[in-house]
Amino acid sequence: MATRVLIVDDHTAFRSRAKRMLEAEGFEVVGEAADGASGVDAAQRLAPDVVLLDLQLPDTTGFEVAEAIAARDASPAVVITSTRDDDGYDARARRSGACGFVSKSELSGAAIEELLP
Repeated sequence: MATRVLIVDDHTAFRSRAKRMLEAEGFEVVGEAADGASGVDAAQRLAPDVVLLDLQLPDTTGFEVAEAIAARDASPAVVITSTRDDDGYDARARRSGACGFVSKSELSGAAIEELLP
């Protein structure tokens, strides 16, 4: 069974590219959201295995969304991503309840799988 992924990012073009790449690598993209509030709602409603979550969203940060998702029962794994590559993002992502951080330039199915518990 394929790993089910929800993509939360405010850039339509990135969501489209990430969806094509993940599906080509055997993942099933079950939904997309363009902001944090919609992402939290979709994570609960769609019950994905993984949420690929942008760091900078129009209404909040990915760290805050990760905390909200992690606070729920049976929460999915969260992987935070950004175009910025900061050494401190991985540790901060983990403190927020995410599995870790991967920069958008290094995003791949394998990079996501490496972070999964």
